[in-house]
Amino acid sequence: MAEPTPRRNEPRLRPAPLLFEPTEAATDPEHFFDLESIDDPRALLARATDLAHAFRAAADRAVEFQAIAAAQLADPRRFDRLTPADIAERAEWTEDYAKKMVDFGRDLMRGLDGQGPEAL
Repeated sequence: MAEPTPRRNEPRLRPAPLLFEPTEAATDPEHFFDLESIDDPRALLARATDLAHAFRAAADRAVEFQAIAAAQLADPRRFDRLTPADIAERAEWTEDYAKKMVDFGRDLMRGLDGQGPEAL
């Protein structure tokens, strides 16, 4: 990812609402959140920008939850704990990245305001 995960004490951007698409629209490869129907380029740029910000915010938040889950799965107090290699296999990461995500997740759970795993 190009941008670091937001710090825990910074306010989060409020993403644009992501409206669910009807099933028939989702099967149309040209259809994407009704953007193709916007004729005004200013309105198109505004809505597309809103969606881009929303997707980035959602991806950043999902990465935080991945890190927390990885840290929980690697917790040595768990009788069924997983190794970084096991976590990497499940998440389709490299083992090195899994180790960084475990550390990042531990930081998040401790409430530290660390950067994302790519900054480590």
